[in-house]
Amino acid sequence: MYMRPVLVLLMLSGLVYSENTLNFLLLGDWGGDPHYPYTTAAEVGCARQMGNQAKLILANFTIALGDNMYYSGVKNEYDSRFAHTFENVFTDKYLQHTWYVIAGNHDHVGNVTGEIAYTDHSTRWTFPSLYYNKIFTFSKITVQIVFIDTVILSGISDSNDPSKKYEIIHEEKIAQTQWEWIEDQLKASTADWLLVAGHYPVWSIAEHGPTKILVDKLRPLLEKYKVTAYLCGHDHNMQHLREQGSVVDYFVIGAGHFTDSSNAHKNDVPHGSLKFFYGQKDSYSDGAFASITASSKELKITYINVQGQSIYQHINSVPRNV
Repeated sequence: MYMRPVLVLLMLSGLVYSENTLNFLLLGDWGGDPHYPYTTAAEVGCARQMGNQAKLILANFTIALGDNMYYSGVKNEYDSRFAHTFENVFTDKYLQHTWYVIAGNHDHVGNVTGEIAYTDHSTRWTFPSLYYNKIFTFSKITVQIVFIDTVILSGISDSNDPSKKYEIIHEEKIAQTQWEWIEDQLKASTADWLLVAGHYPVWSIAEHGPTKILVDKLRPLLEKYKVTAYLCGHDHNMQHLREQGSVVDYFVIGAGHFTDSSNAHKNDVPHGSLKFFYGQKDSYSDGAFASITASSKELKITYINVQGQSIYQHINSVPRNV
């Protein structure tokens, strides 16, 4: 999708967007609660501050990084959870833009095809398939985002028993098809900034820790094709990791539902790779999300908590040399 989107978005929302930057928000593990009021304080707080941040940067869209509906996904495309946990929560004027969605493990527990089908019932929710590709071009700059389904690749984990191994719930042939598709997208990319968005982390120091198959199979592709950053959730905190000598940044953005202070896997990531960590012990009132601004000169990611504080910022000033 190419951006003369500035004009399209202007007609849809009445908002004026910058033609020199691409600005968007990211929220992971945000899916409320299956019982009334179908939200958590952290989710509501994130929604409020996301509206403020979207206004500040004139956000073009939002990325939802999975676990969109706790704890067992949705029943079908008509499930009332879409209204209770999404439409009626993210109501700010500046959040009435496209939301690009991917699935997490909790979404796969339910009817994940119902989440895909809800695309036809919402003016914002955009979930065309389990994995897909978006390209945005502006001012001769290209940002490409490759949205992947890590549950297909890795299997589904028992979130109530983190020690339980991942259980493969899909045929290997289906996973292999996606692996081939991912490499095709990355290999063909000429984007200045190339991002991959999935639910499970490659690297994480927290409760769930690194995802072995992603370390073994996705990480080499990210390195080979000079991906700018990998964006994910699953662990309920905010992290930034980067291996020594690598060009790839790993951002964990999983604090939309609550935050967790676990560092159970701090010794399972490359030495010196952790650059930032934020999470409070099982706090359902604390949460955080991220914003990204991409220009010809830099890609800037900012972490923001429910108090509206900028708690971390990282700037990449080196576009891909492909």
